[in-house]
Amino acid sequence: MARRAPASIKEQSKKGKTFSFSALKTLPRFFKEIWRASPKLFVTNFMARLLTAISPVALLWVGKLIIDEVILQISLDQQDLTQLWTYVGIELGIAIIADLLNRLINLTDGLIGDLYSNASSEKIIRKTNELTLEQLEDPDFYDKLERARQQTSGRVGLMSASLSQIQSIISIGSLIAGLIYFEPLLIILLVLSIIPSFINEAKYSSHRYSVARSWTAERRELDYLRFIGANNQTAKEVKLFGLTDYIAARFRKLSGDYYEINKKLSLKQSIYGSLFNVLGILSYYGAYIFIIFKVISGTLSIGELTFLSGSFNRLRNNLQGFFSRFTAISESSLYLRDYFDFLDIEVTDEATAYTPIPVEIKEGFEIRNVHFGYAGSDVEVLKGISFKIKAGEKIAFVGQNGAGKTTLIKLILRFYEPTKGTILLDGINISKFNKQEYRKRFGVIFQDFFKYEFSLRENIAVGNIDELTNDPMIHDAANRSLANQVVKVMKDGIDQQLGRRFAKGQELSGGQWQKVALARAYMKDADVIVLDEPTSALDAQAEYDVFERFIGLTKGKTSIIISHRFSTVRMADRILVLEDGTVAEIGTHEELMSHPKLYKKLFNLQAAGYQ
Repeated sequence: MARRAPASIKEQSKKGKTFSFSALKTLPRFFKEIWRASPKLFVTNFMARLLTAISPVALLWVGKLIIDEVILQISLDQQDLTQLWTYVGIELGIAIIADLLNRLINLTDGLIGDLYSNASSEKIIRKTNELTLEQLEDPDFYDKLERARQQTSGRVGLMSASLSQIQSIISIGSLIAGLIYFEPLLIILLVLSIIPSFINEAKYSSHRYSVARSWTAERRELDYLRFIGANNQTAKEVKLFGLTDYIAARFRKLSGDYYEINKKLSLKQSIYGSLFNVLGILSYYGAYIFIIFKVISGTLSIGELTFLSGSFNRLRNNLQGFFSRFTAISESSLYLRDYFDFLDIEVTDEATAYTPIPVEIKEGFEIRNVHFGYAGSDVEVLKGISFKIKAGEKIAFVGQNGAGKTTLIKLILRFYEPTKGTILLDGINISKFNKQEYRKRFGVIFQDFFKYEFSLRENIAVGNIDELTNDPMIHDAANRSLANQVVKVMKDGIDQQLGRRFAKGQELSGGQWQKVALARAYMKDADVIVLDEPTSALDAQAEYDVFERFIGLTKGKTSIIISHRFSTVRMADRILVLEDGTVAEIGTHEELMSHPKLYKKLFNLQAAGYQ
């Protein structure tokens, strides 16, 4: 049964449009991660915020005392300014301390943010490694990965906003206490000025998240179009086929649709926000007029006028910021939930107890009635495959494209599990082994090996990265794969930077890359070597030399080879011929050539091309 396509703007869920406070449940877990990033910085930041929180009301209160003292001194015949200058000194001290504390908050925010950003990015990398290849090839997975990855900087902002909320609560509490002490009626006007704006923000933050979530697949497409439209890897074909206009037009259409949706949302939010803001301004001036009447009637002093008007204004701004941050935090928490949802993806088919892997392979592999079909497809790629690979045997897999050769290797490596049937190693079902320990017994190079834009040393050492600084082992692997020829022509030798992405990088030819990739298979003393078309970019003679060398160097080791060149295939002890997901033939080159079947047909077709 085919998987459901990723959510897109074409099929928005009404559920996503409902503002959800449930996402706030992720905040405790979030703060645990921040605490683990740096407990000392977190405590410093938190304490600085607590002290800063009481500075606004302290400044307003001292300001009130200063004004009342000034008016008092004006009315006196014999003035004594000692108390006045004391108040001024106190206010100056509070202002300086508040500024220093704010700078400390900004500093620790940045440092904690960097540490958390690095830690969360590393978690995503490690979680991706834990998932199965089947999960990694699922488009729904990439949508989850995109949402988890894209909000890394947003999660740092969420941390700062959440801590600011705690600071604001203390500030608001102290300011409200001051208003209640002098004039409780001002609280009603304050609520009228703030609540409508909060409701508006809450409503539209949920809509923004809904649009962003529903457009995950399209945003990935936009990123892909940016990549292929401006990248040295695609530049040749883009220029040759004149694809620039097509790519640009496709990008413009998709990005334009996204822009129009966001524009409509932003316009509505702005219009309603302006109306509610006018209401807030009217409420503020209503409170200001009320306070003026109180002063004129003699109920309040001039100092109390400045304190109350300042407190009301600060309180209104603080509450506005508080509610605005609250909706932003709620929105960011929805993205945070995406991040934790990704981290919580279950790793399937993991056994609770493992069978020890044989120290030495004695019998080999047995593939017994194996069936397999990729998720989302009703077509079986492998249909009842059965054969054996003897310990120490060199076996080649042959067949036309799509016959199932690479898929069979992926099953042997446990990247996938058979939908039916079993694969045995020395009579034990390989599903009973720990995957990581099992894979350590293999040295593998695939036809679509990755070209890391690291140094030449690192590109070889990825086959056994723990030996990155083991020069003798790296040079030995290079000699075995003939990658030593590549090392010799590099300006910086084994430490030459490869690729064009970074400074002083050197690009390799296809054949050079394949020799480097082949060296990875020689980087560990693996029991089983798998080569899946790793030399397709080499000329016939170079490939023959590489494989002849390979056969000699891997004597006594079990080896699986996939190649379309029969001059290479015939070196194997036995040849397995796959056709339409089934075993068509198996035997030595001579045995297969004695029967007028698929192998002989393909061999003769290739041989005819050289005549």
